Amino acid sequence: MSIAITGTGSYIPSLVVPNDEFEGHNFLNADGSPFAHDNAVIIQKFKGITGIEERRYVEKNLNTSDIGFLAAEKAITDAGIDKETIDYIIFAHNFGDVSPNNIQGDSLPSLATRVKQHLRIKNPTCVAYDLIFGCPGWIQGAIQANAFIKSGIAKRCLVIGAETLSRIVDPHDRDSMIYSDGAGAAIIEETDGAGEILSHASATHAYEEAYFLFFGKSYNKEKDDTKYIKMYGRKIYEFAVTHVPQAMKDCLDESGVAIKDLKKIFIHQANEKMDEAIVKRFYGLYNHEIPENIMPMSIGKLGNSSVATVPTLFDLVLNGKIENQDVQKGDVVIFASVGAGMNINAMVYRV
Repeated sequence: MSIAITGTGSYIPSLVVPNDEFEGHNFLNADGSPFAHDNAVIIQKFKGITGIEERRYVEKNLNTSDIGFLAAEKAITDAGIDKETIDYIIFAHNFGDVSPNNIQGDSLPSLATRVKQHLRIKNPTCVAYDLIFGCPGWIQGAIQANAFIKSGIAKRCLVIGAETLSRIVDPHDRDSMIYSDGAGAAIIEETDGAGEILSHASATHAYEEAYFLFFGKSYNKEKDDTKYIKMYGRKIYEFAVTHVPQAMKDCLDESGVAIKDLKKIFIHQANEKMDEAIVKRFYGLYNHEIPENIMPMSIGKLGNSSVATVPTLFDLVLNGKIENQDVQKGDVVIFASVGAGMNINAMVYRV
């Protein structure tokens, strides 16, 4: 018996927002002063660093719990299971349901409970709860599901990662161009078939790093006291390229899999340059060359949807929707993420 991902699903919003949509924004520095360059230059530099050409936003009639439900439905169908046999629904997010033009998050009841209701699951022993762990939330949910199943208190879990970041960004902050919306989900269960979680690692660095991502006021000093997602981008970059490669190595070493046998890296889609630097340092720890096509990327077209990026990317690759990327039965892959907290995790998985 092994613990495996037996079904996946994702929801990619239909509203495409290209970079040129931001040309009319009044971008400001943190102190409220204007930039020296016009928006065309700002956007060009932004694309060069992040790799983002466009991103996806949810339709106004949908919320985080709604798109989480839509991804969950697909995962349940893909796994071919009876939804009433799910023991846990773990919903990873960070801001709850945020209605259009209303930045206040709503997490009462929990988003996992809302998904359970949407799925019309009657079984009261199907426990539904939310997980707030920054961008690494979905991987952490998978780690928790693995622990539940290993301990014998569960046989089957539904793990969801979803976010609607477009609704909590400051339009005067150029970092607002990074964020997007999306949802991914997976069924994780005990199985006799292929697939196995081989190892995992998690860490929280909070002594000096806790507020690298935070809620802060708009850069437009004339606006009200509403708070938006903010970050110290340079500090996050330095933190990530310093700590994530070692966490990945520790996890891979624990799995017993040789670096030459690793087929894919599914890393949080935060910033193209940062992800490339992480992978370069990871392979450098082994003095090993980086294999071709080792790192599927979706950030260029989908942006950074936080907790949704890893499960969405995995589902897209499994279904042949990322060009020149695929995984086969028996391939060993690693999932890795870094985000608010500052939290890091990794998980080695045999497909």
